Amino acid sequence: MQQTQRHHYKPLLEIGVPIVIGQLGTIILGFADTLMIGHHSTIELGAAGLVNNIFTLGLLFYLGFSYGLTPIVGRLFGMGRTDEIGQKVKNSIVANMVVGLLLMAMMTLLYLNLHNIGQPEELLPIIRPYFLVNLVSIPFVGMFNTLKQFFDGITRTQVPMWVMIGGNVVNILFNWLLIYGVGPFPELGLLGAGISTMGSRVVMSIALVVIFFTGRVYISYRQSLKQSTVTRADFVEMNRLGWPVALQLGTESAAFTLSCVMVGWLGTIPLASHQIMITISQLFYLVLSGMASAISIRISYFMGQKEYDAMRCCAADGFRMLLVFSAVVSLPIILFRHDIGFIFTDNDEACLTVAHLIWILVIYQFGDGMQYIYANALRGIACVKPMMYYAFIAYFCINLPVGYVLGFVAGWGIYGIWTAFPIGLTIAGILFYRRFIKELRVMAER
Repeated sequence: MQQTQRHHYKPLLEIGVPIVIGQLGTIILGFADTLMIGHHSTIELGAAGLVNNIFTLGLLFYLGFSYGLTPIVGRLFGMGRTDEIGQKVKNSIVANMVVGLLLMAMMTLLYLNLHNIGQPEELLPIIRPYFLVNLVSIPFVGMFNTLKQFFDGITRTQVPMWVMIGGNVVNILFNWLLIYGVGPFPELGLLGAGISTMGSRVVMSIALVVIFFTGRVYISYRQSLKQSTVTRADFVEMNRLGWPVALQLGTESAAFTLSCVMVGWLGTIPLASHQIMITISQLFYLVLSGMASAISIRISYFMGQKEYDAMRCCAADGFRMLLVFSAVVSLPIILFRHDIGFIFTDNDEACLTVAHLIWILVIYQFGDGMQYIYANALRGIACVKPMMYYAFIAYFCINLPVGYVLGFVAGWGIYGIWTAFPIGLTIAGILFYRRFIKELRVMAER
């Protein structure tokens, strides 16, 4: 199929909207979790903020590793070599399970040292059980991520969309039952939210496995998977593509997670405010990451056909779309900034802090959209190694030090820590953009 259209808005929407809708379930779940926990206890809200930020770092790292499969599947799909996809999926599953075990070991070590990271003492008895149930669910997250990249890579993005929606509906229901102890269920508070989240991850991973092994349209893929073996070459390829993306996403997430730790030094109320802001920011993440994934899928397809001009145009169109979507989402959040905090907590101080931080959240959407689009564009052409170096520069060498200086040396507190985000995200976006344009120029000259 040759690319004849000037712009790519329609195909990007066709691929990206199901991803966005599927992730909408996760965003709604995050809102429901924070809302239910916040009204159950402000202390539990602070504890949830710490654990969720830690696991966001780990699970984004894990998700990034699974992204190594997408350009492979997309390229093979674009070349019509669908009989080879099943073998790639099998090797990706094995590689993801190995990384999952490593991640669990690291999280276990962190669990044993929770008392050494300077958090409020009253939170530790609440944090520990919630941490453990999240830890148990990691392998199921890995299986779901791997199969989701397969479905996305063959452009059947609606399959994981429905699975995610169904799993999150169940999660919200059991959140309500287990947090508040409705009917015969015990009142478990934050632990109940953790159990519900673990259960939904198990259900969603099993659902994708069942669909893959029973759906008629996937016969050729599962036959290839069954007949193939785990090879050293494919296993190495998955690690070569997966680790740089994992480190890039992990580095970005680490900036937010370590910022959360710094916010924890300021006390329970700032930590609760930070958790509310992270939950609100997921509305933007919903759009940015969903449409950026469509960019990666689309560009990997064009990569298989060597359509370099289409790849450049596709990325530019995607960035313009994200700016429009971010502006649409920003408007109601700005208008209701003084009321949003009260959805999650009754604490006046936390809600006032949220109202002020929303301006910073809106400002950094330009840089965040840019880094999402061009990071996924690089992923689509399998140029992933430079991404981790750029991410380290932007987030660790710039974002975190600036946040510390503004937050503690300058005395701006949580506002200083958040002011560093627009700086780090924009620098990352510029670096990713320049590398993508350079790679396209090199490929076109060959």
